[in-house]
Amino acid sequence: MRKNFTYFLLSSASLLLSCNTSNDSNTQPDYHNWNDYLGDSGRSHFSTLTQIDTTNVKNLELAWSYKSGGLEEGRTTQIQTNPMIIGSTLYGVNAAMELFALNGENGEQIWKFKPTTKDNTGLGLNRGLSFWASNSEDKEDRLFFASGFNVYAVARKTGKAITSFGTNGSIDLREGLGRDATKLAVYANTPGAVYQNLLIMGTRVGEGPGSSPGHIRAYNVITGEIEWIFHTIPQPEEFGYDSWPKEAYKTVGGANSWSGNAIDHERGIVYFPTGSAAFDWYGGDRHGENLFANSLLALNAKTGERLWHYQIVHHDLWDRDLPAPPNLFEMNRNGHKIPAVAQVTKSGHVFVFNRVTGEPLFPIEEKAYPNSNLEGEQAHPTQPLPTKPAPFAKQQLTEADLYAPNQPAFVDDFVDKEQNINPPTVLDKFNQITSKGQFVPIDTTGVLLYPGADGGAEWGGAAMDPNKGIMYVNSNEMAWIVRMKKVGGESNEESNFGASLTQIHCARCHGGKLQGLGAIPELQNIKERFSIDSIKSIIKNGKGAMPGMPNLTDSEVKAITNYISDLEEETDHRAEEGSTKVPYAVAGFGRFKDNRGYPVMTPPWGTLNAIDLNTGEYLWKVPLGHEEQLNDPNHPVSGLENYGGPVVTASDLLFIAATKDEKFRAYNMKNGSLLWQTELPTGGYATPATYSIGGKQFIVIACGGGKMGTASGDEYRAYALPD
Repeated sequence: MRKNFTYFLLSSASLLLSCNTSNDSNTQPDYHNWNDYLGDSGRSHFSTLTQIDTTNVKNLELAWSYKSGGLEEGRTTQIQTNPMIIGSTLYGVNAAMELFALNGENGEQIWKFKPTTKDNTGLGLNRGLSFWASNSEDKEDRLFFASGFNVYAVARKTGKAITSFGTNGSIDLREGLGRDATKLAVYANTPGAVYQNLLIMGTRVGEGPGSSPGHIRAYNVITGEIEWIFHTIPQPEEFGYDSWPKEAYKTVGGANSWSGNAIDHERGIVYFPTGSAAFDWYGGDRHGENLFANSLLALNAKTGERLWHYQIVHHDLWDRDLPAPPNLFEMNRNGHKIPAVAQVTKSGHVFVFNRVTGEPLFPIEEKAYPNSNLEGEQAHPTQPLPTKPAPFAKQQLTEADLYAPNQPAFVDDFVDKEQNINPPTVLDKFNQITSKGQFVPIDTTGVLLYPGADGGAEWGGAAMDPNKGIMYVNSNEMAWIVRMKKVGGESNEESNFGASLTQIHCARCHGGKLQGLGAIPELQNIKERFSIDSIKSIIKNGKGAMPGMPNLTDSEVKAITNYISDLEEETDHRAEEGSTKVPYAVAGFGRFKDNRGYPVMTPPWGTLNAIDLNTGEYLWKVPLGHEEQLNDPNHPVSGLENYGGPVVTASDLLFIAATKDEKFRAYNMKNGSLLWQTELPTGGYATPATYSIGGKQFIVIACGGGKMGTASGDEYRAYALPD
């Protein structure tokens, strides 16, 4: 198998093709109007607007608010939408996955579109829209909006479904993947890229055994037909096929691009980051490097041809999905401009490449790491790490880093229930697990994942001044403990079928004892809330943020239902049920906190970072958010876990919400000083947008809440300077 440093090789024919295939009218990013996801096709989060600046931002006030609806009593929901503004109209999505259009000047509703099929599986998890502008009188401008398995084409001006697209106005993302569509669970929480007359889509799929494949597809924007497909799990005779077992392309899932994309319209190149292959914590059935999982892919946008790629994690065993869209920018090196692409990671690294050739613009070293001690597993012996920039998140937790080592550890899903009476101290728990930094394979005693499963960087992504080459990225400083368990116990002979299946498919989210984790409900008393038939339906079809598992057989669904409902036990039939024949499953998975709910490491617990990618050097780093109950004079600003990205402007302002303290803030881009903040009705766990109407600049944020134990909300809020 070729080594990673050769992966960026690109033939001159392909390079010529990539630079000359585009007849796209949108050849340059528009940094003025927010008419694309995250501001522009390069996903810069950047705006040239300057009316709001460092001198007057303190005068911002609420310009309008809009209650978008969609809340359900007793149900946790979120809104992660980065709204789109075209002309004077703002488009967003509410907690019930309904698309709406507002007057961007006053927040008055113009129309609302309700999907024909209610999404019971990705509720509130739509991060944005795609837009295609028609140049023909007989074709309408259209918005592409994903809900559940479907992507809808909606007329921009009227909010009506365009029924000539797909089947009565929508396409089914489960179709066209080369497997039985009825057994697949495929969604799209993040919008696709529009190139000429193509809608190029990545998808979200499951992360456990039997998950759907994550192939990338391009659809005709007029008809909805598939124009090309790129197999992220290569098939025979395709590049990368030899990095998997021979039959893997038929059964293995994942290797999907759920976090977004970027597109260079001038050169006709689309960039997709991918996630782990499934099962994401154990890869004994997928030996090899597993291309194109955990890779940055550069594809010819017109044909889907691979131009170059770089695999950032080989044979992922740590759920190290690439969590955010890449950023396109112009690097200034020794007076020369280089077209560049930067990719942030959950582990807190930034990989920077020439976006035409794939050549790394800072050296990347392949470092040696230990093998796994799990039966059947073969960890890859090396992993690539960039020498610059330095990581923006800490890489290893030591005893000296513990904030309150003698405080009792929080009894979460990584601590056995028997320890509720006398929970160990933070230091005791730390000494029971392995904490040796990145890429230590997960074992049955517990390994510290630091940064945790949600990063480092997460889906909010980084902002970029595309002309100056400066990146602004918010980071989580949270340690997680992950522990594996042999399915059916150590003897693995007379185990319970339902218990084994529940451990494989449910414990990774609901906890090793099914006691729940944060907003994820416990399953120990599920029979008091749902009937047997309802439980079976939820397992098969999904509910809320839980994806369905249609790949499970009826007997498997019945076995899980019986087990979590305390009904009769059955003998383990895994030898007969091929999709469940996995030797290990997650026994514990969660944040490492003390019993006050504080992260165990010394603050800051969340940071905001400015990195000059021309040199790889940091300009500044500041804590982001504050735990107001902490009252520690040594840490007057604690930083907080955060979700949602920043927006940056040409007037040196950075806007970000994201934090658990439910505030919206503005920082000086030059030095990281806090210039303005305001309380939100609920947490703004989304990326803001800024736009101008009639010479007045607005900054808008979706206040959906619902993460980290905070209340759910439905309000969009826009701020502006007083008239």
